[in-house]
Amino acid sequence: MGKPTGFLEYLRELPADRPPLKRVNDWKEFHHHMGEEKLRQQGARCMDCGVPFCHTGRLLGGMASGCPINNLIPEWNDLVFRGLWREALNRLHRTNNFPEFTGRVCPAPCEGSCVLGINSTPVTIKNIECAIIDQGWAEGWVVPEAPRVRTGKRVAVVGSGPAGLSAAAQLNRAGHAVTVFERADLPGGLLMYGIPNMKLDKKEVVLRRIRLMEQEGVKFICKANVGENVEPQIFLKEYSATVICTGATQPRDLPVEGRGLGGVHFAMEFLSANTAAVLAGNPDGSPIHARGKDVVVIGGGDTGTDCVGTAMRHGCRSLVQIEILPRPPAERAADNPWPEWPKVHRLDYGQEEAAARFGADPRVYLTTVKKFGADAGARVKDLVTVQVEWERNGQGQFVPRELPGTEGVRPAQLVLLAMGFLGPEQPLLKEMGVACDARSNVRAEYEKYATSLPGVFAAGDCRRGQSLVVWAINEGRGAARECDRYLMGQTDLP
Repeated sequence: MGKPTGFLEYLRELPADRPPLKRVNDWKEFHHHMGEEKLRQQGARCMDCGVPFCHTGRLLGGMASGCPINNLIPEWNDLVFRGLWREALNRLHRTNNFPEFTGRVCPAPCEGSCVLGINSTPVTIKNIECAIIDQGWAEGWVVPEAPRVRTGKRVAVVGSGPAGLSAAAQLNRAGHAVTVFERADLPGGLLMYGIPNMKLDKKEVVLRRIRLMEQEGVKFICKANVGENVEPQIFLKEYSATVICTGATQPRDLPVEGRGLGGVHFAMEFLSANTAAVLAGNPDGSPIHARGKDVVVIGGGDTGTDCVGTAMRHGCRSLVQIEILPRPPAERAADNPWPEWPKVHRLDYGQEEAAARFGADPRVYLTTVKKFGADAGARVKDLVTVQVEWERNGQGQFVPRELPGTEGVRPAQLVLLAMGFLGPEQPLLKEMGVACDARSNVRAEYEKYATSLPGVFAAGDCRRGQSLVVWAINEGRGAARECDRYLMGQTDLP
């Protein structure tokens, strides 16, 4: 590193966020940018550790440890410290097709395994990554790079989320003619409709990259709902290969009394409708709106946080977020050592906004919902909760047990179910005849990605189950590599 003592001289600093009570009045991204001198100091904190766990990308304890796409983090940290921004961008693009996405929405497992984090605060890797790519766009360094030679092979990519986009970008780079099929009216999948605008701007960030891909030769066909207006067999008949990247969009339900009442929605119904309204220039026109309502979000994670942040911008009357798990500790527990992902209590942007308005973190832990109550119009008016404790069953598995006498009633005119996803939707897979595993995911070996059908590959959440955007990019790149090998007999793709 250019400054070996930087980690001793500089403290960890992040750019200030916009004040919570101001940013809830619009749909703009909530981060400020940090000045170049501060960014160079943060890059100097990268400590020449010798074995940089930050870019290992392994699963430890069932969670990501290090960067799943193996970003060359120490290299571009050093280049930022030296002020060599264009060289840093080149390093970043070697491993990551879309750093403007991961720099905004990735939870940064790289920082959880930063060696400096053993006994200090980790390097601000995610913020530096975002700054590098934003600088690249601002300076005009990010330009279309169409392949010099075309192979004559046609490849279909089904789904335009992060896995589909990364597969398409890599296959196009290899010279194949790539067509991406997306059932929504705009490409981007989860990036477009599953993540709200204040976290990832659609026009200035997502569509900007997609337009660049189009200039490079990738073709996008939207409103292409396979099985309805697109025959699945077209992929086997008219394309040399197909990559399935449909995601894990089947939500986990809560089958309790009153589930069918009006006002009880899956989180993605709420988030997608809101993003569509924002894109149309009419945020108040969303058909599922929280204005003036008592809102209950059931489930944690990023999706639950996004529901909280969206409901805050709608102007909800009150907000509670229910989690069945216990509250995480303030610091790493003994059974959660470095370099595992630190499972600690955090106040994310949505909870920060709710706390600023209502005076406290909206989350309640070790709680579940027993039933929904109805008003005279068959809409939800309240819900009954009960506290739980976790204990081992006869098979040694931890399961929740309701605690008698802890029932309570909470008002709710809007309930959002953010409890995760069970796997991919099945109609496309069944019509194509693609084999699935016991969890209903597409059966395809990791790092090979080949399905039961010759020339058909699968990547992302539809193969591995619900996961991070950065894992989807990893898989899309890997599936592109193996697809290219299948088509050409060899591959130069990483």
